Amino acid sequence: MAQPSENSAYSQRPGETVPKISDKDRATPSPLKIPTRLLMGPGPTNSHPRVLTAQALPLLGHLHPPFLAIMDEIQQGLRYLFQTTSPYVLLVSGTGHAGMEATIANCIEPGETIVVANAGIWGQRVCDLSERYGGKVVNLEAAPAAAVKLDDIKAALEQHKPAALFLCQGESSTGVHQSLAGLGELCHKHNTLLLVDTVCSLGGVPFFADDWGVDCMYSGSQKCLSAPPGAAPFFMSDRAMKKLKGRKTKVATYNLDMNLVGDYWGWYGKRWYHHTGPVSTWYGMREALAIVAEQGLDAMWKRHMEMGKYLWAGLSEIGLEPYVQDPADRLITVNTIRVPKDIDAVNLIKFAMDKFSLEISAGLGPSAGQVWRVGLMGYNATAANIELVLTAFRQGLAEQGYSKSQPKTQNPDETRVDYQ
Repeated sequence: MAQPSENSAYSQRPGETVPKISDKDRATPSPLKIPTRLLMGPGPTNSHPRVLTAQALPLLGHLHPPFLAIMDEIQQGLRYLFQTTSPYVLLVSGTGHAGMEATIANCIEPGETIVVANAGIWGQRVCDLSERYGGKVVNLEAAPAAAVKLDDIKAALEQHKPAALFLCQGESSTGVHQSLAGLGELCHKHNTLLLVDTVCSLGGVPFFADDWGVDCMYSGSQKCLSAPPGAAPFFMSDRAMKKLKGRKTKVATYNLDMNLVGDYWGWYGKRWYHHTGPVSTWYGMREALAIVAEQGLDAMWKRHMEMGKYLWAGLSEIGLEPYVQDPADRLITVNTIRVPKDIDAVNLIKFAMDKFSLEISAGLGPSAGQVWRVGLMGYNATAANIELVLTAFRQGLAEQGYSKSQPKTQNPDETRVDYQ
């Protein structure tokens, strides 16, 4: 039996025996060391300095009136960002995956059908998640490196009469931009909710929640909004709220039940404690949304478009080609670049990091082993950063004996590496 230690008088309760404290894993105090990196992959991006400064401000209680006022400011900023008048906007406490799960959990009931326009790994994950919540999934897969065709979506809605249609506006695994043109009207015609992932596209390309007839949308804080990971911007339309309030079954997750989380954010005319909001994260998002308002959406979209053209002009001079062949399907916020034949993609990624402290990423999911991914998002979408990326490509390829005239096609099975 363990013998009481000298400190037992401070912690012991009747019947407890307090053994000697083990110092086996007691760390030696040292400063936290974080290397400097330029994050030009698919995310997270580098945070705006104002956002990081805001996160260092003193804590408030999660129900203190000054903090609730900050939450109100966040909602105003989200309505501008989403281009909506809906009162049903908030930040989910979690990353984009939490927003994804909140969308499926609240909008789909067991036994209902969801059509998933699947152009990459995020479509795959929504299929998986929907099945976990009891949904019947119709997996509408796109051709490689392409968006799902509108005619295929129309046919699927006609045939299956689903409760919901899911699309990923910006598919970061493949660099595909899925157009939302006409889909809101089409979904309304079939009494189908339109669910959209905008994790890597929101703030970088146009999005109009109300005018485009979107019913539920989630995003991420760490991409074009240039805040740290941990917040998922979230939106529901009146149609989606009607669906939520008319459910026959209880939402299967307590943490993400918008009947409860919405109460914390004042959706229903009061404030109710659901969970302790991540106070410092909300400070950062309030500042990120203030920066969006200062810059203006039109200016943000224009800058991302111009930087996308700038990047591809430089890559074309090097002789590199886009993975997504149709410009109409090509995403500008996460760019996928074909790896030339006989080039070691991972070696170039390591070269960029070792020499320039620069992150360039490999492919993910369907694009693994075939592409590099370069992000142009938010605070990082500048000409100076693009020039460094281009320099890393030129020098890294030259070290491998790359010639502009050599074949551009890589066999994905030869160098398949599932990096994220």
